Order: sequence, then C-alpha cells, then structure tokens
Amino acid sequence: MRPFWLEQALCKDGELAPALSGPRFADICIVGGGYTGLWTAIQTKLKNPKLDIVILEGDICGAGASGRNGGCVLTWSAKFLSLCQLFGEDEAIRLVKASEDAVQHIGDFCKHNGIDAEFRHDGTLYTATNQAQVGALAPVMAALEAHGIHSYRALPAQEVAQKSGSVKNMAGVFSPFAATVQPAKLVRGLRRVALQMGVRIHERSPMTGFDKSHPVVVHTPCGSVTASQLVLATNAWMASMFTQFERSIAIVSSDMVIIEKCPELLEQVGLSDGVSVLDSRTFVYYYRRTPDGRLMLGKGGNTFAYKGKIKAVFDQRSPYEHQLTQALHGFFPTLAAVPITASWNGPSDRSVSGFPFFGRLDGASNIFYGFGYSGNGVGPSYMGGQLLSSLLLDLDNAWTRSPLAHGPLGHFPPEPFRYAGSLMVRHAIRRKERAEDDNRQPWLVDKWLSQLANAAGKADKA
Repeated sequence: MRPFWLEQALCKDGELAPALSGPRFADICIVGGGYTGLWTAIQTKLKNPKLDIVILEGDICGAGASGRNGGCVLTWSAKFLSLCQLFGEDEAIRLVKASEDAVQHIGDFCKHNGIDAEFRHDGTLYTATNQAQVGALAPVMAALEAHGIHSYRALPAQEVAQKSGSVKNMAGVFSPFAATVQPAKLVRGLRRVALQMGVRIHERSPMTGFDKSHPVVVHTPCGSVTASQLVLATNAWMASMFTQFERSIAIVSSDMVIIEKCPELLEQVGLSDGVSVLDSRTFVYYYRRTPDGRLMLGKGGNTFAYKGKIKAVFDQRSPYEHQLTQALHGFFPTLAAVPITASWNGPSDRSVSGFPFFGRLDGASNIFYGFGYSGNGVGPSYMGGQLLSSLLLDLDNAWTRSPLAHGPLGHFPPEPFRYAGSLMVRHAIRRKERAEDDNRQPWLVDKWLSQLANAAGKADKA
C-alpha cells in the first residue's frame, strides 16, 4: 500500500528510474532517495557541477518518510532552549536562523524549478487545547525575544479559534516562518531536478552491503557502484542496517488521516489557507488544510519498533485510524459526516536530543551519514543537505564546524529496556494528558515519567 500523498503524486509522475545493473563508477554514491539524499546531491552539484553523483534507492524516491509525512515545513525556533543547552547560544541562534531561511529556500527552489509541491508560506500556529497547556511555550518565547530572533506573536483567544478553525484551541502563538507542502510532490520534484542536473538515480536498487575501502564499493542485488565517497541517507532504516546506531534512535510511528474534499465546509470553519496547527502535547496533534479542500490530521508517538526494526504495520493503514478520526471530530464537530479518504503511518527516527546528527561512519574519511530528524524533517533536511554537501566537498564553514556534525548526541538504553521504557512513558503521557483534558490533576508518577520524554526534547510531529 502506498500512502495517500505518494499515490497522489505518482498519478502525475509515475516514471521509474532503472534499477542498477552491472558495475558503475562515480565520484559520490548516495544511498537513500528521500529529502536528505536528494538535497545533498542537488546542493553538491550546485557547488561543483562536474561531480558524478549516483543515488541508490531501495524502493522509489519518496517511499519512506519523505513521501508520507504531514507536509509541515517547520523551523527549530520552538526548540531554541534545547539548542542552547546542547550547543550554546551562538550556535543555537545560527541554527534557528538557518532553519527559518530553509523554509524560504525551499519555496524559492520550487518556484525556480517549476516544482508544483503545493508550497504555501502561511505560517504555523502553536496552540493550547486545555488549561495545563496554556503558557507552555512562554519560556522559549521569552528567550527568543531576548536574543532578537523572536518571530512569534501571541494571539487573542478569538483569533486563535478563528485562525485554527476550532474553538478547542483556547490560546496560541503564531509565526510566519513556516509553510506546508504536498510532501510526495516535493520529493518527486527534487528527483526530477536532480536527474536534470545529471545525477544518476537507480530506484528499486537496495544496498545489500559495501566495502569500506578507498574507493568504497556499494553492492546491490544486480550491480555495484564504486565511488570515492559514500553518503548514507536512509534515516529510520539506519538502526536496522548498522548495529552501532541501534541505540542512537528510537523508531516510532507517526499516523495520519485525511478526509474527502469539502472546501465549503472548511471555509465555514475558517480554514482558508495553508497554516499548520499544532497543539502543545508531548506527542502533538497537528493538522492543516490542503489546496484542494481536504483536512489532514496526524499524531506521532504511537507504534514503537523493537530494536529499531521496521515493522510491516508501517506500510499499512494506521492502526490508530479510529483515535485520529475521533480527535479530528473533536476539533471539528461539523466535519463528522465527511468520510475519511485514507489513513497511513510511517517510521520516524527519533533521536535522544530531538535533533538530527551527522558524521563519518566509524571515523572513515570518505563515508558520511545523517539522520535522526525526530519528526521534523521537511525543512531541516534542507539543512542536512547543506551540512553533508559541505562535508563531501571538504569545506571549512559553519556547517562542518557545527556540533551537529559530530555524531549522535546520546544513546537510548539497550533492549529490552528501551522498548519497555518507551511504552511505559507513552502510557504515562497519555494518562497525564487525559487528566489535563478533563481538568484533573495527573498522578505524580505520570508527571515524572512524562518529564523523561520532555528532558530529551519535545517529541515533534512527523
């Protein structure tokens, strides 16, 4: 089963690149045809058009998270305090600004290259749906303002309800530095541009292994690529491919539903643009309107994978479709009669810090990697392309000097403790948030367990 976005995109662009057959040679081989791999290839080509780059994709470009996420192009501004704790104030400010710039760069790239990714630069709204959530972002808002990078403004309750389309949102802050896209159309558009730039792409060509040599030799079922440099950009699949990353990320699903077209009803509730709306839960509910008049709602933090193995359920209808549908009707009772068109889910690579990390595999000088976007990868993957292309070209710049380029920032406990602990914390978060929704005081143990998730950086949508 293909997720809704990808099915929609393939109706207009169903072309398949040939599978790799026989031996090939290149300057750079990139494994993974999603946002990270494609942005890395494109940005490297822009800096040095003469380089011969090959991308190997095990399925088709966009089959992973890049073609099935919520399509919210968000920044790192709401996580400024976490950035400061991890990297210091100067780097935190730089990264927030770079993440805001990335939103505009993606929009400009789409416009310049004729990519119809339904890019809408209409901002994002972080809301509170119960009294306990009110003011949750106040500390980070104050810190952003103190450092002169404050793009948010608090809205009156009436305007929050109007802009979000739901009276369930009782408070909120808005930032114009965010956009929404049809994610699969974006990744398929990047694929087209990469091909036009001379990047060779082989779909249905999974990597079966590689030789750590100079040059490196990457093997697929029917061929091989010998390249001076290798980039591993398989994101959630990295944990199952490389044992050294098994504890670097936790694989958790993000689940989505989308309704039939009902533009008139959406206009009536106030959803007339592409603003993304996210509440203040640990595993947030997020929703947005599409240009053709549908409403998509999603939530992360549902299915956890044991030992980082990608489960078959990640390629099926969401097992949480009923709960998501109930949540959608909770926000929008007037949409209760509108049928659900589709539901789906997918694996998200959640890092300990909540931020991606990059580096050289086992210290090798010619093998690079980058993953761990933690449910916020549409915008930051552009930054990942900037960092990886800088490493490939051996540049001395802010990206290669960034702490993001130094590998994982912590590890989860080993199995089975990670899996059991993840479920325990998830259940505690759900009980705590149910109590808050009912204006009840949560159990102390649930509050304490919930803080374990928050200590590692708030869980984002995907």
